[in-house]
Amino acid sequence: MGILNVTPDSFYDGGKLTSRELIAEKIDLLISEGADIIDIGGYSTRPGAPEISEKEELQRLIPAMEIMNRQYPGFAVSIDTFRSVIAEIMIKDYGAGIINDITGGDGDKKMIDIIAKHKVPYIVMHIQGTPRTMQINPVYNDVINELLLYFTEKIFILRQHGIIDYIIDPGFGFGKTPDHNYKILNELDSFKIIEAPLMVGISRKSMIYKHLGTDAGHSLNGTTALHMAALMKGANILRVHDVKEAVETINLFVMMNKQE
Repeated sequence: MGILNVTPDSFYDGGKLTSRELIAEKIDLLISEGADIIDIGGYSTRPGAPEISEKEELQRLIPAMEIMNRQYPGFAVSIDTFRSVIAEIMIKDYGAGIINDITGGDGDKKMIDIIAKHKVPYIVMHIQGTPRTMQINPVYNDVINELLLYFTEKIFILRQHGIIDYIIDPGFGFGKTPDHNYKILNELDSFKIIEAPLMVGISRKSMIYKHLGTDAGHSLNGTTALHMAALMKGANILRVHDVKEAVETINLFVMMNKQE
């Protein structure tokens, strides 16, 4: 899954795509490098990110969707939003095929009804708190058990609404300390019990670059190392900024497992 942030303030690539031409070039790059899904986000969820209106979020998303539909009709597009109004417009009017919700339906109680109505795949992420508050002393008694309980309860609710096509995302960095993040990564295979595809989003995050004493711009090597670890622990989808390197990692992982 290649990340397309049409935001001015995302933690790594915010503010880079300031015109339709630049958006089109980025889409071309992601797809040429091997992305299977493009995940378009118009609302920054970096720690402390300010809120924006639904109107502004739409104004950011629509040009990217128009370009996708013109240049790559039918390509798998995920919309990174927790707002049901945005989700429905993107599905109905622009053909988005997946909704990626960082709040797992908690940010907008109408979201699950919209997913059920349109029968699109739904990515359920775990977050403690909100983007504004999530990194203010996140605390768990047992982070793995609490996430497993969270996803079990969420999937029960989804199935009650007739939703059977879902993906889970542990939410690295979303209300977790570095220790929490690395514990989740090390025990990622625990999530196999949920029996759902598992998405991992660790690309260039602070759990990598702060530990290495660098910054997001210099954390590709660390990202690649942890991507291989995630695959070995059972990740099914990698959500990434750097598609070429992620595809190479997946290809090597597949080759390694052919030898068993």
